[in-house]
Amino acid sequence: MVAGLLAGVLAVSLAGCTEDGGQGDDALTVGLLLPSRAVPRWEQSDKPLIEKRVKELCSDCTVMYANAENDAASQRQQMNSMITSGVSVLILDVVDPGALRSSVRAAAREGIPVLAYDRLAEGPISGFVSFDGGQVGRLQGQALLKGMGARADGGGVVMMNGDPSSPNSAWYEGGARSVLRDRVRTLKSYNTLGWRTENAHDHMSAAISDLGPNQIDGVLAANDSIAAGVVSALKSARISPLPPVTGQDADLSAVRRIVEGEQYMTVYKPFRQETEAAAAMAVALAHGNDLAALVTTRVDSPTTKEVPARLLDPVSVTQDNIRTTLVRDGVYTIDQICPPQLRSACTRIGLIR
Repeated sequence: MVAGLLAGVLAVSLAGCTEDGGQGDDALTVGLLLPSRAVPRWEQSDKPLIEKRVKELCSDCTVMYANAENDAASQRQQMNSMITSGVSVLILDVVDPGALRSSVRAAAREGIPVLAYDRLAEGPISGFVSFDGGQVGRLQGQALLKGMGARADGGGVVMMNGDPSSPNSAWYEGGARSVLRDRVRTLKSYNTLGWRTENAHDHMSAAISDLGPNQIDGVLAANDSIAAGVVSALKSARISPLPPVTGQDADLSAVRRIVEGEQYMTVYKPFRQETEAAAAMAVALAHGNDLAALVTTRVDSPTTKEVPARLLDPVSVTQDNIRTTLVRDGVYTIDQICPPQLRSACTRIGLIR
């Protein structure tokens, strides 16, 4: 699979270049639209990695960037502005697929291909790259059952889902429920608008108040920002020991919570794989090339059938494999994960030897 991607990238790189190494046509502009700053990965990982890889593949290409701050109207305005400016291709991590559908159609009318990134957009998109959301949810569900131990059969869990405006939210939830439905009781289920920590905190506080502190055996938190609010509410209620709490995105703060034993797991999505695939697909589309060599499957959106897609594999991370996943891949160093106040905890779980 990796060899196929590299071969496709090479083909893309050569397709738009002249013999002297320059681009065979006018310099191209890649529009990059990310959804928010609430999830640290967008600004800290995805943006710089995409910019770097686009430049490696297309030396004359530039990246025009905008962040929607989780506001669909702002993202629509940003996207329309990029269309007006004449970008060559758009990489769109959509805040709300329905709200951006008209802008995707406007791009198509102008001959600008749209690559849906991380979340499946609606309208005539030309490609999609993401991690398998169903597998993300399954990994969370499996880890939660393991963390619950003897309470995994018949125990009570709280579902802290993502923002329903995101198509990934239902994807994650469906995967998790497919694992949990025959094993545990769902005591409460919440949607977390904006994936915001403070909203998750409020929901978890309400669940504790309604259910009592001793009825919650586990919490399925859709991502690490939500997990932060869940853990904060549990600690505020003085619940000890904390029930296992899942997460996603491998935020540094979440990895530190895992080290401390406050969060049970996170889902690591090797961002470099996703950003490299997106950059290769975007450059190919900008040059009018086919995506066949760069995709592995096809998916259907509510509006478009058979969208060329590349779905990547996520990885479950607990205390047991932080070193062999996040540290090995260079996401974080031991020193980043283990500040002075966590040195003893890191030693206890084998991160410091």
